[in-house]
Amino acid sequence: MIDVHVFVGAYPWRPVPGGGIPDLLASMARVGITEAWVSHLPSLFWKDPSTGNGELFELVSKQSSLRAVPAVHPGLPHWEDDLLEARDRGAVAVRCDPGQFGLPVAGPEMLALLERAGRLALPVVASVRLEDSRGRHPLDIRPDLPPWAVRKWLRAAPEVRLVICGADRSFIEEVHWGSTPAESSRAWWDLSWVWGPPEDDLRHLLAAIGTRRFLFGSGQPLRIPEVPVARLELLELPAEDRAAITHRNALALVTP
Repeated sequence: MIDVHVFVGAYPWRPVPGGGIPDLLASMARVGITEAWVSHLPSLFWKDPSTGNGELFELVSKQSSLRAVPAVHPGLPHWEDDLLEARDRGAVAVRCDPGQFGLPVAGPEMLALLERAGRLALPVVASVRLEDSRGRHPLDIRPDLPPWAVRKWLRAAPEVRLVICGADRSFIEEVHWGSTPAESSRAWWDLSWVWGPPEDDLRHLLAAIGTRRFLFGSGQPLRIPEVPVARLELLELPAEDRAAITHRNALALVTP
């Protein structure tokens, strides 16, 4: 099982247990995750995330089960160097949440990053949200990523592959059905915000869109990793479909 949506490090708005590497490894062992794609959580709140990227690479270099997803800020000078460093150091993807960095969600900086990452064959990870708006700190005013921005990303960067985390059913449907088949084939979605029973949004999405577009993602430690595992268990999927979501789609995504 590959978890494509994992953070390490402190969160500025509240204490979050489980943000250290030992905690992450323990939770992975507990729920059966064999590989995690890890982002450095504090970097999303820093003016320049490159310092955090160095710490992230150092942390994951000590654990073969962890893969780095460094953050790239395309509004800063020399961001292209950060992108090349990510590729050269074996990052499985790069992350950019434009709202966190104070950038227009579909402005020229973001579109330049997507186009460049696509040419380098580096998937780009972005989150719709980190926390439910009902539980946010009053100072946390970052808006959710809107679905129209993701549709524009897919149109503007024809080579980019996107991993969108924290999207709910309506968001996924709006992007998938509002894009061409070629565009929607370059977007993957994690399970961290897709509800299971009684709404059964995940079952509906898998029936309508298919399993090839979905990845296992937990959002830990901001979310509980057992939740997406339970959603899969409740679906009682055929082994082939379950394997597609838990690891085969992620492997295909990063295989040249």
